[in-house]
Amino acid sequence: MIKVAFLGVVLCGSLWAQRTREVLHKGDVSVEVIAEGRGPLVVLLASLGRDSEEFDPIAAKIAAAGFRVLRPQPRGYGQSKGPLKGLTLHDFARDVAMAIEHENAGPAILAGHAFGHFVAKMTAVDYPKLSRGIVLIAASQKVADPEVRRLTSIATDPTQPETDRLLALQRVFFAPGHDARVWLQGFHAVVQQAEAGARDATPQAEYWAGGTIPILDIQAENDPYRPPSSRNELVQEFGAARMSTVLIPHAAHAVVMEEPGLVADAIVQWARKLKGSSK
Repeated sequence: MIKVAFLGVVLCGSLWAQRTREVLHKGDVSVEVIAEGRGPLVVLLASLGRDSEEFDPIAAKIAAAGFRVLRPQPRGYGQSKGPLKGLTLHDFARDVAMAIEHENAGPAILAGHAFGHFVAKMTAVDYPKLSRGIVLIAASQKVADPEVRRLTSIATDPTQPETDRLLALQRVFFAPGHDARVWLQGFHAVVQQAEAGARDATPQAEYWAGGTIPILDIQAENDPYRPPSSRNELVQEFGAARMSTVLIPHAAHAVVMEEPGLVADAIVQWARKLKGSSK
């Protein structure tokens, strides 16, 4: 049984749209869900060790376009709580499913940024009836470059010298001319460790395909996790009938911060074309 605690509402956006917060409880897990808008469901899933509130501009724009946007906060953020050791991606998928089931409004589009795309795929595999489509936002190529991962470890570690972190942040997360300092803060070390552990503990074969539903692959032009050589990797693996690709110019791995409007537009345009969409 899922128990619900209502935390209240805030007013957001130029139209003063209602944004609510609820906490869902099931067993030893609590999931805080930020929600706004009305219409077909879109679920936004945060990147490694970060908070889903960074999606605020994207969520507001998608909601204004006629969608219901859900953001399950990662365990360790806000009122979301639960075990953080010995996890797999299946555990995080279960948290997402809890939020979708509570809405009782049909299957959802699952949009995951960076680490969030692993959770989106896993949710689609484990809960196909709750999943209508997958959006990959700055997802890595199938075999990530070890050097890029090394730089990511430096960039996200607050114990490293700030100068080293800024260099790594600029190389991996931000396109030239964008201020990497905005991401010196905001990485939750405990959450990051739990999520990375869950990713590494889950065989890639269990989640990689994301079931058989349509996929939108939002790539960032300057993202070292998706070099030009990997641009068509997923189309070649899953076929053009299933895959759609959008390339966001002058952005890198932190594309949700650099170009939130373009990311939101890409999701809305693709979602409206999905089979069964009422928009």
